[in-house]
Amino acid sequence: MSTEAPSKPIETLPEATILFAGDSGDGMQLTGAQFTLATAYALNDLATLPDFPAEIRAPAGTTYGVSGFQLHFGSGVIRTPGDHVDLLVAMNPAALKVNLARVRRGGSIIVNTDAFEKRNLELARMDSNPLLDGSLEGYNVIEVKLTSITREALKDTDLNQKEIDRSKNMLALGLSLWLYSRPIEPAEEWISRKFAKKPEVRDANLSVLRYGFYYGETTEEFLVRYDIRPAKLSPGKYRAIRGVEALALGLVTAGQRSGLPLFYGSYPITPASDLLHELSRHKNFDVVTFQAEDEIAAIGSAIGASFGGALGMTGTSGPGLALKGEALGLAIMTELPLLVVDMQRGGPSTGLPTKTEQSDLLQAYYGRNGEAPCPIIAASTPGDCFESAYEACRIAVKYMTPVLFLSDGYLANGSEPWRIPDPNALNEFPVTFQDKPNAKVDGEDAFLPYVRDEKTLARPWAKPGTAGLEHRIGGLEKQHETGNVSYDPENHQFMTRLRADKVERVANEIPPIDVHGAKEGDLLVVGWGSTRGAIEAAVDRAVAAGHRVGSAHLRFVRPLPSDLGEVMSRFKHVLVPELNDGQLVRILRDRYLLPIHAYNKVMGLPFGPAELEAEFARIMGGSEA
Repeated sequence: MSTEAPSKPIETLPEATILFAGDSGDGMQLTGAQFTLATAYALNDLATLPDFPAEIRAPAGTTYGVSGFQLHFGSGVIRTPGDHVDLLVAMNPAALKVNLARVRRGGSIIVNTDAFEKRNLELARMDSNPLLDGSLEGYNVIEVKLTSITREALKDTDLNQKEIDRSKNMLALGLSLWLYSRPIEPAEEWISRKFAKKPEVRDANLSVLRYGFYYGETTEEFLVRYDIRPAKLSPGKYRAIRGVEALALGLVTAGQRSGLPLFYGSYPITPASDLLHELSRHKNFDVVTFQAEDEIAAIGSAIGASFGGALGMTGTSGPGLALKGEALGLAIMTELPLLVVDMQRGGPSTGLPTKTEQSDLLQAYYGRNGEAPCPIIAASTPGDCFESAYEACRIAVKYMTPVLFLSDGYLANGSEPWRIPDPNALNEFPVTFQDKPNAKVDGEDAFLPYVRDEKTLARPWAKPGTAGLEHRIGGLEKQHETGNVSYDPENHQFMTRLRADKVERVANEIPPIDVHGAKEGDLLVVGWGSTRGAIEAAVDRAVAAGHRVGSAHLRFVRPLPSDLGEVMSRFKHVLVPELNDGQLVRILRDRYLLPIHAYNKVMGLPFGPAELEAEFARIMGGSEA
């Protein structure tokens, strides 16, 4: 089907931000995902922010049941889901109420007028109808009877009323695709595949999608449509990818490059459950997935897999990481390679299970009994989840240590164009298993399981059952080299410091910091994790305005890069923005004894560049914290 418009003029924009919002049952995540796919086909750069309600079955029509999907796309570099929304598609009053503050003044709002009846207004706790009371003055409000039009379009089908009403999101999708000159073919292909075994449902959704696509051309509500030209991306083959998909592919690639079978033991928890689902699709790559009965069993199974010679992994979110603490200490004591994925969410306790936060860093640093350090690696974008996960696996095996991998809900569910990497360009991932004795004891060949590699301090990895390499492991302190149980005070201090030294030696793997923006000057912004996009977008704006502002983003949070102190010394001020109440900033203040500024947010939403810009100006203007 052609996407050419018959008559309405097209206005070219450099970028746009659209937000689909409605009840959980309105299919807003699916609508946003299909608009994202069409935008990827149109070769735009993009960033997304899916926003789920915390309750599984929140009452329809209520503000706490609103589901949203925000997409920022453009012909230039796109780093964030956008500061302000240009177009809000609101399926009901609650969706309008929750998201109106995101819409820029003068922006457009498409409302499903059929939903603005008394009962829905009461559920949204609105005293009056915003379509009638003047509260939407200053916005371009486009009233569309999405429900009525869908019913009329499908009145001759055998679908029941519920099935018909469920299709109205396809009408909204088609209209939005037309408005921003997106291709309709990717959505048509998806519908055809999705409902191939249900031809009546397939045909109904295709019909409504196409009706919506051409509705904008025939109604007087729209005088113009928009277009965003393709972005100038680096040459290569791209795909739109979610963070959790990139993470799974990074883990699978680590298994393939290392030649190790991959074992993933996990207990379902939001938002980490998706990783279990993704990895289960890759069994043909020697991947074994195991859904355990609880968090402790999940990490126990992964430790057992590592002891047996596999690449053992487990995944969770903040509450589950707390439960895994003792077993993680066991993996640190036994010095086995293990990857622990923590997809952070709002806390404490159940907290905000579907909202993003960076609140587990101090738990990752210190949340175990005894002195139990391990490397911590944090991904910074959805696509970066691939390379960061690969590196985390490589470090775990090379240094024979558990590694904590930090992501969060925003990264896991967010999407961006991802240039598919050349596997041969990744760091080498050699694996060596001990297959013969490595020492003489009383003149006899012997295996000492805690003899160290001089460079990495890694101990040898010996598979159980290898002849002559019998050894014990467990949680009791090990005697240096022999691995025998030891209660000797001097040995315990020696082994404690040796394990810590091994983690610090991982700093040898960290390349020099690449400062974004100004290389020296008034303000350095130090970030980690998913704050990267907002930080670098804000830094770009500040530099364009003539300010000497730079940023350094940390993939390795433990150990810290060796040159971080020197980089910070080149700037008058240092700022650490975090989606927590100040965690990395505490670590940096303790390490470097500098008066580092903190900027913190715990609202379940990522930073926007505009709010960071304002904080930059406040600090450089000399205002007191």
